[in-house]
Amino acid sequence: MATAKSKKLRDPSLPTAKGQCVCGAVHVEIGVPARWAWHDHAAVSRLAHAGAYATYLGCYKSRFWVTKGEAAITRFADEKAGTVRGFCAKCGTPIYYDRLRAHTMINVPRALFTTRTGREPRYHMNLDQAVDWLYAGEPLAPLKGYPGVMWERPRRKKKTVGIDDFL
Repeated sequence: MATAKSKKLRDPSLPTAKGQCVCGAVHVEIGVPARWAWHDHAAVSRLAHAGAYATYLGCYKSRFWVTKGEAAITRFADEKAGTVRGFCAKCGTPIYYDRLRAHTMINVPRALFTTRTGREPRYHMNLDQAVDWLYAGEPLAPLKGYPGVMWERPRRKKKTVGIDDFL
């Protein structure tokens, strides 16, 4: 399970990325660059994040620090899956995803960080569980009367030509 690391244990010359939950009760840092980054389409990650998929950074536990609010993190352990997920107890923001079989690694939601983390998410996992309503780059247009809102225009059905059209 992830535990808070003292800022004194970390080499101050190590470049880090800082992140926090929505309410600001929990702050974290990771050493950059992160080890990897990916989009997880698994149903369990989708539910934990309430989104089409979750984007994670993987890093060594030794390079992950909770710098504020360790006591504000609540945990959900899925013993069957062998995972522990940490959330802010005040606002519900996911803080980490720990696979207990990966003793040295921890996964942190990319959205916690406003700065670069040294890795771009180029991998997609569990695509067989991807939702059919995921935005896949279709053309968008501004919605008239709603500034800042974009929408997909309905596609026109092509008229099929049958033999009756020629008789």
